Amino acid sequence: MSEDKQELKHLRALDPETISEVHNRYFPEIYRYARYRLGDPSAAEDVAGEVFVRLLEALHSGRGPSKSLRGWIFGTASNLVNDTFRRVYKHENEELSEEMKLNGIGPEELAEKIEKFNAVEAASKNLTLDQQHVLALRFGSALSVQETAKIMGKKPNAIKALQFRALNALRRHMGVES
Repeated sequence: MSEDKQELKHLRALDPETISEVHNRYFPEIYRYARYRLGDPSAAEDVAGEVFVRLLEALHSGRGPSKSLRGWIFGTASNLVNDTFRRVYKHENEELSEEMKLNGIGPEELAEKIEKFNAVEAASKNLTLDQQHVLALRFGSALSVQETAKIMGKKPNAIKALQFRALNALRRHMGVES
């Protein structure tokens, strides 16, 4: 039996040690992915925590991942991020987070960073969901092309092409020449 199948078997049996190992292995990646997509550390932590709550609920009810634990986890994270965007769009908020107010940089530098972040964020809203997802996985979670392909259910060459098109579209929307 492969290592992945063995791990899924232990997860379905709700083995506390396996659950802890899975949490410790995937929480940082999920957090980085959500932080990259959302730009808010607190919301990213909420999403990462909720992924594991949903995993436990799914396992407890006999559902959950059947083939790819990593794919299931990132798929759930992606859905939760999208849900967060839907809620945020209803309540637009331009206030600075406490972390940004206290990070010790000067007001001019902070304003410049915020302006750049907002420009990238606004431009990324013009990308397709697949383009946003591939950029978040590749750059936000620092996953390899192969890992991203597995999570997104695509071939590595398709991920490379999608990433290329996404970066070009992002540059175009920001008015930056290649």
